[in-house]
Amino acid sequence: MTDVHLSAETTGRPHADLLVEIDHVVFGYDASRTILNDVSLAFGRGKVTAILGGSGCGKTTLLRLIGGVYPASQGTIRVEGKVVDAHNPEQLFALRRRLGMLFQFGALFTDLSVFENVAFPLREHTEMGDEEIARAVRERLELVNLPNTEHLMPVDLPGGMRKRVGLARSIVLDPKMILYDEPTTGLDPITAQKINEMIIDLQTKLNVTSVVVTHDIQSAFSVGDRIAFLNKGVFEWVGTMDEARDSDHPILREFFKASAVSAAQPSK
Repeated sequence: MTDVHLSAETTGRPHADLLVEIDHVVFGYDASRTILNDVSLAFGRGKVTAILGGSGCGKTTLLRLIGGVYPASQGTIRVEGKVVDAHNPEQLFALRRRLGMLFQFGALFTDLSVFENVAFPLREHTEMGDEEIARAVRERLELVNLPNTEHLMPVDLPGGMRKRVGLARSIVLDPKMILYDEPTTGLDPITAQKINEMIIDLQTKLNVTSVVVTHDIQSAFSVGDRIAFLNKGVFEWVGTMDEARDSDHPILREFFKASAVSAAQPSK
């Protein structure tokens, strides 16, 4: 099993091999509750890490800290060796050009067409002309298997297609890292598997570093190179997919068992 405290020092790898390093981070929304408690983890370039855990364990909060939405109470987060400063708007603007984010429910602008949703980051972060933007939007929509949908509105789309539009928007700036927040939540099993396949396909085509936050074990095993199991604000276990299957870690095994029972329950 991989050491749960992964930094450049503990992995023994040079910084050049790591895109993001989280070192001894503590965070709470207020003084009464700690959400993340001394967590450390590093993300190698071109790899997919599935952060697995139950609701409220701190998974989404970790993504927000990487993106500089909140400052860490203690510890540091580095992207390409630079400490993320949540109070530095100029730095965050540059950082978010390199990070793509797929939100849990797509987070599309409901009053904008599919084209304008995908084009939005290009208008915000680049000086591209209309023709360049149109070409980039078409290319990204084709990458997520949504050609000729530019004119549609979000309300016209089922959940799986909205997720794919959100994914096209998240990759339109050619990010080095994609953060996925519960990408299969609320989707039927067939659509969820299509999203998983899309994540794998984009990983192959774009060679990005990906972090997939999920409580869906099947999704985690479908897309991940490794699993980081977060429980009550602490990384209880980190390792490869094969190591996870064979692990006798009691809390991880309990989570797997409870998830299997839940998945077997008929929907009402």
